[in-house]
Amino acid sequence: MLAPLFFYIFIYPITLLPFRVIYFLSDGLFYLIYYLIPYRKSVVLNNLKNSFPDKSNAEIKDIAKKYYRHFCDLTVESFKMFTVTEEQLKERFIFRKTEAVEKLYNQKRSIILAGGHYNNWEVLAVACKQGLPHKCLALYKPLKNKWFDKTMRQSRGRFGLHMWPTTEVKEMFESEKENLTLSIFAIDQSPSKASRCYWTKFLNQETGVSFGSEKYAKENNFPVVYGRILKLKRGHYCLETELVTENPVNEPHGKILEDLTRLLEKDIMQQPEFWLWSHKRWKRKKPEHVSIETTF
Repeated sequence: MLAPLFFYIFIYPITLLPFRVIYFLSDGLFYLIYYLIPYRKSVVLNNLKNSFPDKSNAEIKDIAKKYYRHFCDLTVESFKMFTVTEEQLKERFIFRKTEAVEKLYNQKRSIILAGGHYNNWEVLAVACKQGLPHKCLALYKPLKNKWFDKTMRQSRGRFGLHMWPTTEVKEMFESEKENLTLSIFAIDQSPSKASRCYWTKFLNQETGVSFGSEKYAKENNFPVVYGRILKLKRGHYCLETELVTENPVNEPHGKILEDLTRLLEKDIMQQPEFWLWSHKRWKRKKPEHVSIETTF
């Protein structure tokens, strides 16, 4: 009972507010979690220092401050997704440079769309079916609270996204094999096991990358497309896509993950404040017997 009460008393009223008001709340939240009750500030600063060793302390603090402002916007925008309308989505999330996806759809090929936690991936989850021709699928890690888990799935799936637990990937592909699908994979989550992932250099650090996107692309020979979310202005985003490979079965081991990682890294280097720096991305350490893979 506590979860529904918390949601309807504290979160749901926020979802009903106009966008201009929720950004007023975001400004207040920023001062709270940046100045008064710092949220994972040591994690953010440590991640930034390790990723940008050539930047001064002043530059690191400037990026951190911009990140917290963006993170607060992301938080209130995620709340707003519970009640956002299709018209509001069309106004605030646009699709451009999606020719790669459209071409593959016309060729009747299902695809893997891979990207990172960059800009607002929550809005993409809700809006994806408005601008992408395939049946959209997304993997997610179920929440411990079953009520919140169900509510989150219903919210993200209101306009056509189909969500599957990460433990049921094979079942997902098997059940959808008759459909033209676009399966969304995140490549920047910390892997569950350090010994069973692809190790490379990412943002100047030894980084393990989960094999999921490459593994299932090769098993099904699904073309891989990189999804880039850009922030046009406050509360307005767009998706651009870039073809990584049309025939993954012909790619060397690790090549797809390497290419995806470099694309995400390039985006982060250009505008670092939009990546999820409060995430403990590097909590897994490379085992001594494992070597860093050769860059292609």
